[in-house]
Amino acid sequence: MRPPTIRDVADRAGVSKSLVSLVLRGSGQVRAEKREAVLRAVRELGYRPNTAARTLGETRALGEAGASGEAGPLPSLRRRSGGGGGGRTRAPLVGVVLHDLRNPWYVDLVDGLNSLLHASGLHMLLADARLNRRVGQDPAGSFLDLGADGLVVVGTLPDPAALDAVAERIPVVVAGAREPVPPGVDVVAGDDEQGARLATEHLLALGHRRIAHIAGYGAVGELRRRSFEAVMRAHGARGAVVEPSDMTEEGGHRAAVRLLARADRPTAVFAVNDIACVGALSAAEELGLSVPRDLSVVGYDNTSTSRLRHLWLTTVDNAGHEVGRRAARCLLDRIEGRGGAGRVQLAAPLLEIRGTTATAPAAGPADRALTD
Repeated sequence: MRPPTIRDVADRAGVSKSLVSLVLRGSGQVRAEKREAVLRAVRELGYRPNTAARTLGETRALGEAGASGEAGPLPSLRRRSGGGGGGRTRAPLVGVVLHDLRNPWYVDLVDGLNSLLHASGLHMLLADARLNRRVGQDPAGSFLDLGADGLVVVGTLPDPAALDAVAERIPVVVAGAREPVPPGVDVVAGDDEQGARLATEHLLALGHRRIAHIAGYGAVGELRRRSFEAVMRAHGARGAVVEPSDMTEEGGHRAAVRLLARADRPTAVFAVNDIACVGALSAAEELGLSVPRDLSVVGYDNTSTSRLRHLWLTTVDNAGHEVGRRAARCLLDRIEGRGGAGRVQLAAPLLEIRGTTATAPAAGPADRALTD
């Protein structure tokens, strides 16, 4: 899985490393046949010049980590990064691509991820996939140019196929997503089906029967929606309604407005995440509904937003910090060569009951018919 180096290119082309460097810099001092041999070797090996890493200028002495009392890089990274240069080496680097930096749940996940990576002497560099999409860049492939020792993808990439080429070159772990991944890539996430089950059963236990779900997209959104519907069917509750959203606050608001305008208005709403749930709270307030007296709402992710005192959301704790630590452990294992087939690890969710859920309003004849 070791990426090709400039020495590999030189050996394949039958030239020196310095001549390869001249070709890659576009020097006109190289004969045409030598230039073509180097470029052919670059194509055949899939070599990517590490110009960005050189621009960063991230070099440090291996002895500096020990002298400062900090944990040094893993032995395999010392071997990989070693070489000339007077005993100096670039800092071991892990790339982290986030689906969307605006999602507060990712903050907990990245905190758990960084705690273990930092303790192991690795530096973390973040990229926002949403921003990269706007400028037409491949955020995962860019880390190959940086010479990253591994990659963690947090959330769903817009083009999962883009991971194929990266996973052939460096260890890759996906955290917080459930889409299919290339062979040899580990997936660490929360148990979305169990989490949705906890939220739905909580509302049913409070006597709610007209329960709506503000759904999301992607594999995670699908798992939560299907679990919600399965629990409602298992309890014989026929009042389940699903309203799609884009998992943003504004999307949650729009979905809730549509739900709460129905003649058979739900008495409870389970939102796909805390952000959409905040939008649902705003819609309820605008329509003059009191939470939780008139409407109970449950979020998902137990983000810092859900713990704000004026919101105090009942929500599902999706174990973000634990997911991050497990993802870091998987990546470190693969960097150390303890890989094998890709694994899926699911962290157990917990229900955090706070101030936005309560016993269902007194049921009328129509409500009782939903479970008859």
